Amino acid sequence: MALTWQINPMGDAALLAEAAGADHEAANLVALGAAAALEADPPPWLRAAVPAIASLLLCFDPLAAPPVAVEARLRAALAGAGGHTAEPGRLVTIPVAWGGADGPDLDEAALALELGPAELVATLCAGPRRVMMIGFAPGYPYIGPLPPGLHLPRRATPRAAVPPGSVAIAAGLAGIYPARLPGGWHLLGRTELRLFDPAADPPALLAPGDRVQFVEG
Repeated sequence: MALTWQINPMGDAALLAEAAGADHEAANLVALGAAAALEADPPPWLRAAVPAIASLLLCFDPLAAPPVAVEARLRAALAGAGGHTAEPGRLVTIPVAWGGADGPDLDEAALALELGPAELVATLCAGPRRVMMIGFAPGYPYIGPLPPGLHLPRRATPRAAVPPGSVAIAAGLAGIYPARLPGGWHLLGRTELRLFDPAADPPALLAPGDRVQFVEG
């Protein structure tokens, strides 16, 4: 079934395309594919194409093209991406120390999921998982979708400060905190990799479309 996209202005220099329906995995693949296509052959008015889980934000120069022309190009990119399988992104291995002080919620999360802690970790590490978007904070990846057996709601009480590198799950996704931040996800482990470095090029370790392989580390 084809996705339906609703496109609305975000100010006078951006359009937001949002997928109707609950198939976020399919919508994300289309958003990633459309963004890649626009960036591979950028029109002169394009400033940025920013994919999210089920949406695509297109930023443009309003003096270089009218919104109606930008919307037509955006719809064409979405339609073209809808009929193709997205190219796999880079495969990035993330070594993680699981449980204990590095993953204080591992045992509790495993109990809630009716799994053993080792089984939870093994399921999360079973194969590469896609970076669906970067958001919340610079370099923070939303990784998924996770299998239904790993779906947990966010914690009832969020933490005021989560250590950088913490690997967490919630709402059918995994995430990695790039800095010391507040957060309500379940902390399963921690990586020593730096997710965001303003002095690096690019500053974020991961990008939308990359594939993450968690391993014991």
